[in-house]
Amino acid sequence: MKIIKMGMPVFLILASCLFLVGSFNLPKANLGNPNGPLYFPIGLSFLVLIFSVLYLFQELKTLNKENKKITLMLAGRTPKLIGLTVLLGVGYAFIFEIIGFLFSTVLFLGALLFVVNGKQKWKVNVIVTVCFSFLSWYAFSVLLGVSLP
Repeated sequence: MKIIKMGMPVFLILASCLFLVGSFNLPKANLGNPNGPLYFPIGLSFLVLIFSVLYLFQELKTLNKENKKITLMLAGRTPKLIGLTVLLGVGYAFIFEIIGFLFSTVLFLGALLFVVNGKQKWKVNVIVTVCFSFLSWYAFSVLLGVSLP
């Protein structure tokens, strides 16, 4: 776990340096300010670099302390919930094209709510599932005119 926690800021520092170098190699604009296309990627790269260095220092300070939050998180039902959510998401991705947005969303959201809330709150699960699925379909298909599968 410590390798991952230390590896991420190092990876982000390296990635932001690569993006920074790449940003300086962007072509100049022909119209307006010639350096206009450079401002956003350079600024974003600097922000990621600064926050990654701060994150690295923060992780170095807490390197020797035991992180009790992670231990508590892995002790409860959280790993089961994470695993089931990932499996349901993969299943949703597979059935989305086959049965369409509305029915696959009802199945996915319903199963997810039953996993999280349990069978005791089945009325709330069904109402939220049907209302959210229908309202999101209505908003995208009818109001926004986006064609959903």
